[in-house]
Order: sequence, then C-alpha cells, then structure tokens
Amino acid sequence: MTERFQSIQVLVKQKSPQCVWTHCMIHREALASKEVSRRLNIVLTTVVTVVNYIKMRPLKSRIFSALCKDMGAVHSALLFYCEARWLSREKFLQRVYELREEIAVFLEEENRQEAENFRDSLFVMKLSYMVDIFDKLNNLNLQLQGANTHILDTSDKVSAFCRKLELWSRNLKSENLTMFANLNDCIKTYKAEEQHVKVVFVTIENHLAMLAKNFKKYLLADDKLISSYKWVRDPFQNTPEKLSIEEEETFIDFTASGETKRQFSNKSLFEFWEGVYDEFSALKIRAFRIPLPFSTSYLCETGFSTVASLKTKYRSQLNIEKELRVSISNIKPSFEKLCSERQAQG
Repeated sequence: MTERFQSIQVLVKQKSPQCVWTHCMIHREALASKEVSRRLNIVLTTVVTVVNYIKMRPLKSRIFSALCKDMGAVHSALLFYCEARWLSREKFLQRVYELREEIAVFLEEENRQEAENFRDSLFVMKLSYMVDIFDKLNNLNLQLQGANTHILDTSDKVSAFCRKLELWSRNLKSENLTMFANLNDCIKTYKAEEQHVKVVFVTIENHLAMLAKNFKKYLLADDKLISSYKWVRDPFQNTPEKLSIEEEETFIDFTASGETKRQFSNKSLFEFWEGVYDEFSALKIRAFRIPLPFSTSYLCETGFSTVASLKTKYRSQLNIEKELRVSISNIKPSFEKLCSERQAQG
C-alpha cells in the first residue's frame, strides 16, 4: 500500500513532489512490541485459552463471578484479549494476574490441566513480568497519542523509552527489579526457588534485548533525519542543512535578533514559529514543513471511534456528516445562545 515504487505514496508524490510520507509512530510502536519470546508466548497463549474457556461459556462465567465474590476479589470478571486494540494486552494480563488465585481454584474445580500453571511459580513470575513490561509499553503508547503531537515530540519519547530499556537491562544484571513492581513482589514470594528465578532473569534479559532490537528497527531508523530537524526546536544552537548563501544570511539575521530570542524562551514551538516576522517568511515556511505532517494516525483513529459510537443498531443511517463534525470538534457549543435564538413552543 505504501511501497516506494507503486502505491498511493508514488501517486501523491507525482502531484506534490515535496510532500513527506510518514509511518504512524503508534503503529510502529505496536509492531516493535508485538514480538515476544517463545517462553513468554506460551504464557500468553495459556492465559488466552483459560480466559476464553471461562468467558465464552455463560454458565462458567457466572460461576467464576460468584467464586470471585465469595473469595473477596476486587474484580468479578475477566477481560477478553483483542490483539487489534493497542492497550488490550496489558489490561487483559493485569486482570488475570490480579485474579490468578481465583482462576487457579476455578480450574481445579473444573479439573483443567491449566490449573497447574497458576500454581507454578515460574509461570506466575513470567506472567507478572509481562504485566509490568506491557504496562510500560502502554504508557509509551498513551504518550504518543494526542491531537497536537509532532514528529520531534514523538521521537523524543521513543528515544527516552529506548534508553529506559538499556537502564532496565543494566539493573537486571545487578538483580535490581524495582522498575518491575509486580515481578519484584513475585520474586520475593518465590525467593526460595532459585532455579526458577534464574530462568526468569534470562527470559527477561532476552525479551528486553528483543524489544531494543525491534525499536531500533521500526522506530529509530529515522534518527539521522530527526537530527537534521534540531534547528526547528532550537535555531540558536543548531543550523539547518543545505542552505543557500542567501538563506544562510537570512538565518544569521534571524538568530541575531534579541526580540526573536525573547519570544523563543516564552512561547511554545508552534507559537514561536507562527509569530516569526514576515521578513523571515521563507525560514518560517521551511520550519513549519517539519512538525506539520502527522506523526501518528491518532486523529483518524479518533474519527473511527466516533463513527463506531454514532452508527449503532439503533442509528444506522449512512449520512452522519453533521453529527460526526460536531462530535470530533473541539469547539464547545453555546447552548444558551442557541436556545435564546429559538422561540419556545406552546
């Protein structure tokens, strides 16, 4: 669909050669975090099987809910896992981890062989790690979302996460697990089982290395391109590349202005470049070409979600243009003014 030689990308660039094609940073983050090692995948597959066994049978689901209430659990139901939903995996695993004791009791009553897994310290420790790491990945995903994000901002957040991966790997080698709260508590509980703990450490080390590799592959491939954009964020410390002599002279005049420096320190990135004087309009246009392209498909996804909420079985008309416009608009309607302009009936 977006190949370089025959795709919509090529067709668009034929009409507008200066357009820039970007791959959604959130989608790339999801691709980078999708792959898990075989050992962790076994845990995920087992948990999905157990949850589907309980949730897809109404009677089993009601029995499990009653069991949770009898055991004083915080929750009384499990969550389905949806691979297409970005935040589903962590929430799904978190709920299973919180109800692991109730699940074990239920499976034992059902004579299911999966009950042994929820009594196995190695399985539970791996599950606790998956809850922790996917919680951190969810936090990154949420940071990448938002209506006003741009490529410089999202790149910073991804770079920070990659540095955190390196930090966690170093801490892991020194057996410091404070960054993984659930796993840390779990390790303390099963501290006597040293052999299982060692296996978990190796599994985590391999997974963190896999994440670092995938993030570098999917998200850090544009590092050189991003580094060439530094002048947009701070024109007083960085100079744009490939400027003509005339453009360089203009850039020198721009950075030498005391008023420009004052505005730069008091305004946001967009506000600063928007307020640049007309005499530097060429530089202003060049700067705006960098943060303006959408770095994520967040706005599109928001629109899809709005359409899904509008078009229910009770409201299935095809033409929802006006309703959609109102739903996704940031402008708050003045209901008092609208009502005052209409004559009351009666």
